[in-house]
Amino acid sequence: QVQLVESGGGLVQAGGSLRLSCAASGRNFRDYVVGWVRQDPGKERDLIATINASGCSTYHADSVKGRFTISRDNAKNMVYLQMNSLKLEDTAVYYCAARPLFWSVNSKDYDYWGQGTQVTVSS
Repeated sequence: QVQLVESGGGLVQAGGSLRLSCAASGRNFRDYVVGWVRQDPGKERDLIATINASGCSTYHADSVKGRFTISRDNAKNMVYLQMNSLKLEDTAVYYCAARPLFWSVNSKDYDYWGQGTQVTVSS
């Protein structure tokens, strides 16, 4: 089992940058696939990036490709989401989520979730 805590959200102007962090605790974090999922009120959760257990493979949704980058540091039990060139439509609650071993780009496959951090992009 793994526990996840996100941080780094906030208010930023369009075009700006933020880095989200996800701190994990629990055993064998390096055996987990980790993703970043965002959700607007009234909308379904949208998985925007994921990284495999070793950190050598990543996926970024088309909506964020070229602007966001997921990374991880297994020695520190941390996963990051660097967000550049932020747009108004990036406003959402961002969640860190994890699942053991197997890759998935479907947010419904993730078993463990953090509490979320709000990102608001203003004009």
